[in-house]
Amino acid sequence: MCKKIFIAATGQHCGKTTLSLSLMHLARKKYKRVGFVKPIGPKCISYLGMNMDIDAAMIASVYNLQSDAHLMSPLTLTPETTREFIDGIIPADYPHKVITNAVRELEAKNDFLIIEGAGHGGVGSVVGMSNADVAKLTNAPVLMVTGGGIGSVIDSVNLNLALYRAAGIDVRFLMLNKLVTEKKENSLYYLHKYFDDNDITVATSYDFSPVLANPTLHHVSEVLDLPLIGDQHDRSRICHTIQLGSASSQRVIDLLGESTLLIVTTSRDELIVTASSLHHIPDFKRRLAGMIVCGKAPMSRITQQILEDSNIPHIRTSDASSEVFYRLREHVSKIGPEDKEKIDLINSNAERCIDFDAIDAML
Repeated sequence: MCKKIFIAATGQHCGKTTLSLSLMHLARKKYKRVGFVKPIGPKCISYLGMNMDIDAAMIASVYNLQSDAHLMSPLTLTPETTREFIDGIIPADYPHKVITNAVRELEAKNDFLIIEGAGHGGVGSVVGMSNADVAKLTNAPVLMVTGGGIGSVIDSVNLNLALYRAAGIDVRFLMLNKLVTEKKENSLYYLHKYFDDNDITVATSYDFSPVLANPTLHHVSEVLDLPLIGDQHDRSRICHTIQLGSASSQRVIDLLGESTLLIVTTSRDELIVTASSLHHIPDFKRRLAGMIVCGKAPMSRITQQILEDSNIPHIRTSDASSEVFYRLREHVSKIGPEDKEKIDLINSNAERCIDFDAIDAML
């Protein structure tokens, strides 16, 4: 018989996908056949010729589950889907049918099945399949992921619990994620004190990690919707710092932190040439992940040549440097299949931070 767990969350960006990756890694050490499904897919890409949720596609790619990819994202939500469902073009029972069929097939071929929700408990309500409804439909115990804090956690968890309890669903586990290390002990004390009376087991996963929160060069390319030029071997490199190259060239170079993404305008010939030249020196290559060259004005021919010959990873955009800087600072990084550095870090931390046996025993 297949064991199942439904990964819920109090909202977006709590760490559901990170936890799903971790559980996939840990479950595969204990079970021979481990599957994954994201019944409601609000963010989609084309994968193997199919329209799939981005997280389901990532899991399929990382864990070589391509043969099950057609089952791993049974219902994708787009603006068109929403309108067609409300207009009655999509039958009312369609979401129920496709999700049920996919989960049944995956249950039949796996010993352990991870079911990942989408956003907060109400996501999917527009098609009659909120996360709480999906958890009930799949008859899977719920693990709810939330962020750090005390009052804010209690408020957001109770708001979501109302939906799951109304659906008759058992939320057994509350997983605190992205806790600030120095506040962790105090938060855990009060959250245990509060939720122990609700028969919910409270545990922690990862402390807040800038490494996991920061984007890779590949993600920067995706956010800006522009190609990454130069050394493609660095696509999965994490950019720990985003720096505007507005000071003098020497000052900018002196301020480079660990794995910096440098944003510079086309008029800064000296800085572009200096950064490109330093790319070949190991110490500076460690500090300089790549560049974004901004502005409508073209670079000088010699600067362009030096930049290209250096093979430093870079992106060329006509947008203003301030606009690019703002967009990247506001971006919340998602994990993709090319992010090998992040995935390896997640898997290694999972064995240290997450008690899979404790979770498994409650299912």
